[in-house]
Amino acid sequence: MSRSILAAGLAGALILAAGSALAQHHGHHGRDGSAPPDSRELIRFPEPLVAHTLANMRDHLAALQEISEALAGGRTDQAAKIAEERLGMSSLPRHGAHDVAKFMPQGMRDAGTAMHRAASRFAIEAQNAGATGDLKPALGAFGQVLGTCVGCHAGYRLR
Repeated sequence: MSRSILAAGLAGALILAAGSALAQHHGHHGRDGSAPPDSRELIRFPEPLVAHTLANMRDHLAALQEISEALAGGRTDQAAKIAEERLGMSSLPRHGAHDVAKFMPQGMRDAGTAMHRAASRFAIEAQNAGATGDLKPALGAFGQVLGTCVGCHAGYRLR
């Protein structure tokens, strides 16, 4: 399969993930225009940590975009570096994860850990793709990273 077909598939997956996130953010509207109640678990953080956590999530989203662009350009080593430094297990001190984790319910902590581990696994697969030319395992691993994000945002909301 050519890199351009894989890149097109990746772009499609990102569009679907972004659409899913937007739907979760804005809610699905009924025929009468009303939004159903938000059934996600409300997590309350101290105000400084809310701003900090939301900034981290925006950086995570920017990192996902940069990874997508690097993969589409065949720059697998760059994609791996971004993933590990900004999303992977190596990024935890940078994000102050220890300070925030104590305010999270166990399920949210588990989801965050799953995302960071998935990002580190993706980084390895992206490096492997640079050596083998086979992007499929890296794209699958990237999908797992996105899936952990979507799953957490589907289950939790922050105030």
